[in-house]
Amino acid sequence: MPNRSPHQLRREIATLGPWFHNIDLGGVSTAPDHFLGDYPAVKWRRFAHALPEDLTGKTVLDIGCNGGFYSLEMKRRGAARVLGIDHDPDYLKQARFAAEVTGLDVEFVQLSVYDVGALGQRFDLVLFLGVLYHLRHPLLALDLIREHVADDLFVCQSMQRGDPGEEPIAEDYPFTETAIFERPAYPHMSFVEHRYAGDDTNWWVPNRACTKAMLRSAGFIIDSNPEEEVYVCRPGPLPYGRGAVYPALPPRGVRGVAA
Repeated sequence: MPNRSPHQLRREIATLGPWFHNIDLGGVSTAPDHFLGDYPAVKWRRFAHALPEDLTGKTVLDIGCNGGFYSLEMKRRGAARVLGIDHDPDYLKQARFAAEVTGLDVEFVQLSVYDVGALGQRFDLVLFLGVLYHLRHPLLALDLIREHVADDLFVCQSMQRGDPGEEPIAEDYPFTETAIFERPAYPHMSFVEHRYAGDDTNWWVPNRACTKAMLRSAGFIIDSNPEEEVYVCRPGPLPYGRGAVYPALPPRGVRGVAA
């Protein structure tokens, strides 16, 4: 790992910017003026206790790794292998730079969540943080994660808006029942046709009940909800026997990833 002065770090960080993950690299912050504050560290502190402190011997997949903040944290907890994937090559350049500066052995590969089946491997811990609402096909993504890569722990975090409450929902209603859909706590997901918060990749915004319902629908059992937007889950039985529209197949191989 080359030694860099603070001046060199600032220059390289600026060249790779803008950053969404604020990461401390040798005393230099990558996004010191983040509109959410010290993000995602401020979020991480709220649910870090819910994940195993010792990941020795474990494998971790970080889907939508962005600048690599969570991937680095998992490696710091001793994970044997951490693989971060993202579709954005600029984020991956940031993540690789952060791993180089910190001296942490983390792999980063350009891959979409819709292609996780190509990895041909299940992971002890799968992180899916801040990705769901950026997807045009969020339930498909959850189905594919459940089918192809989630082996034990699955941690999902999503932006949520709307009523935070929950209420019992029957498994079925007659066709004449319409009032149930007007209840604020019924599972709802708002569609963003253009953009939200200036971001044209914000496609969907679920309420709390919807996030939980989608996770259950994809075959996940929610173990805990340590932070308002974070759900720690485990794979469970598939509801009604349904699974991913694209079932697991033998791996076709991904460049830079061992099958």
